[in-house]
Amino acid sequence: MLLSDPKSQISEVLPTVLAGPIIRRIQSDRLAIWLAVRAQGPVKLELFPPEMDARIFELDPSAPEVLWLRAGEQLSYLLIDLVLSDPLPEEVLIPYRLSLFVENPVRDGPRWEDHTHWAKDLCYPGRELPFIRIPKKVSSVMHGSCRKPHSSCADGLVAADRAVEQAISDNEAQHPMPELLVLSGDQVYVDDAAGPMVQAITALVHVLGLPDETLPGIEPGAPASGTDLRDQGGFLYKRDQLLPKIDQNASVFDVLFGGTQKPIFTSLHARNHLMTLAEMLAMYLLVWSPACWDVLPGRAAPEDLSDKDQRMYDREDQDIDGFVSGLGNVRRLLAHIPTAMIFDDHDVTDDWNLSLAWEEAAYGHPLARRVIGNALIAYGINQGWGNRPKTIREDLKTVLEAALQWPGTEDHEAAIDHILDYEKWDFEWPTDPPLIALDTRTRRWRSERNSHFPSGLLDWEAATELQARLRNKDAVLLVSAAPIFGVKLIETVQKLFTLLGKPLMVDAEYWMAHPGTASAILNIFQHRNTPKHFVILSGDVHYSFVYDVELRNGRKSRTRQSGQNPEIWQVCSSGIKNKWPDRLLAVLDHGNRWAFAPRSPLNWLTKRRGMRIIPRKPEGTPHGRRILNAPGIGLVELNDDGAPVRISQLASTGEIYDFERREDEAHYG
Repeated sequence: MLLSDPKSQISEVLPTVLAGPIIRRIQSDRLAIWLAVRAQGPVKLELFPPEMDARIFELDPSAPEVLWLRAGEQLSYLLIDLVLSDPLPEEVLIPYRLSLFVENPVRDGPRWEDHTHWAKDLCYPGRELPFIRIPKKVSSVMHGSCRKPHSSCADGLVAADRAVEQAISDNEAQHPMPELLVLSGDQVYVDDAAGPMVQAITALVHVLGLPDETLPGIEPGAPASGTDLRDQGGFLYKRDQLLPKIDQNASVFDVLFGGTQKPIFTSLHARNHLMTLAEMLAMYLLVWSPACWDVLPGRAAPEDLSDKDQRMYDREDQDIDGFVSGLGNVRRLLAHIPTAMIFDDHDVTDDWNLSLAWEEAAYGHPLARRVIGNALIAYGINQGWGNRPKTIREDLKTVLEAALQWPGTEDHEAAIDHILDYEKWDFEWPTDPPLIALDTRTRRWRSERNSHFPSGLLDWEAATELQARLRNKDAVLLVSAAPIFGVKLIETVQKLFTLLGKPLMVDAEYWMAHPGTASAILNIFQHRNTPKHFVILSGDVHYSFVYDVELRNGRKSRTRQSGQNPEIWQVCSSGIKNKWPDRLLAVLDHGNRWAFAPRSPLNWLTKRRGMRIIPRKPEGTPHGRRILNAPGIGLVELNDDGAPVRISQLASTGEIYDFERREDEAHYG
């Protein structure tokens, strides 16, 4: 059995805060914080700027500064968006205390509870309170993507937390304390959950009293609701069987949920794809906080697993144990460093919106549409809101409430219709330099030549909006889930499979795959009002690399000196907890250097002509290597002009790799 303890006994020991606090946007005059809690009630936020009077904000549930979303009997979301009339000081550590008023006789009567009650390990050593810091200029950014709980790698967010701990406790730390954390995609793997994770999710849905949901389009006799799935032990490693056929030769599973052949991965794809909204909400709690893991019962496998699946379950269980052991560090990190988040495909489903044919197959079936819609709703609550608090509250509050209150009903379907058409997931933060995150998933440029060809990662309208945002800026931090300038040999393989009609075989999702998008982004870089410095933060590919890119024939600005073209740094850090097979990546790395050497004529076959590419070598790696296969977190340190002075990868195993510019390996194209 999945649950060995009665629901009531487990729910009574749940802490007041189930996940968070996660610091989202901070400015001197604005502060946004996300939490998942057991119940709604008054909130108190105390800020203690050094050498200044404390700022105390007591907010009742109806206060305009808070947004409450009730998801179940014992799960509500608290979203604080506090506008400050008296700005906070910059460049100092500002301790804060966040308390919730709890009316529960079991817990000694009504009282205020702060982190000492629900997260005793939230503070760094020597400090009694967590803190925030508001920079005048961003001088250090951590970034990464692809955090797969059951990967055998250690968690890069734990390495990030330890780097912050060292920075605040040691004046001679190797790196300064970062002012931003950028998560550029695949923060959760909705489409590829481990068996033990599904067991924990199923138990948590039950404990929190999240409402059941009837799934449309399920064949007669198959599990057709969240309760049915739970009663069958989570339906582990068999969920692909629920996905319906669309014709005699292809299934939605083949087109939608990862019927892709991926020789570089051991992913289970849709065999454990999460389906209900409740499951997806529970997963976010379990990947960001140890609170729920601490009270859940054991996660023994169902008795009906095959021997093969049982062996896989046991391997995954060990990896999940390692993942859970670091969640206290992850919670501490997110409570201190403002975090920007943008989705990529695994936050919703593998190869999401890859092509027009994919979209037609996916959105044309009620079950596929429901699963995708549920994932976007869960994303909006757990990730999207904090990027644009005011906008998403105004646009989506009633949509999110409808989906949470009436899952499986016509109101839920109407909410999904609305959220699938939503086009404000991209965002800009007014940091210095500004942070601009692109939506490369829902605003794609569909191929007009062939519906099976990959769509462009940014459509014309979105590219035009990006150009307007960049106008008259001197520098920018540009977040693109996939690298704009990727590894050429791998892109060539992807293009070959696309021409053969098999883009799904290799995840052919890269900027230069679509002529319209390729031309649009290159024209943006070459525009006369483009920023002088572009730092592109990317992930997705499960390896790390850095290119310095110089425009050769960009249009000169009337206000700039002759020859002062924009400089571009493509910085890819991936994954936080995922990686390629070492031997295969070594072959591709050496092959890329050989095939696209500075004098190689193959450089003229790409769509990057007009640019000079200077690779960087990760120091400490073998001769000839330019691609780093070291899961962890990327770190970019910037000067006052917004140009990188140091680019590093902090490996989850403890090593630090600096990327060194190799001028003699520069090539054109």
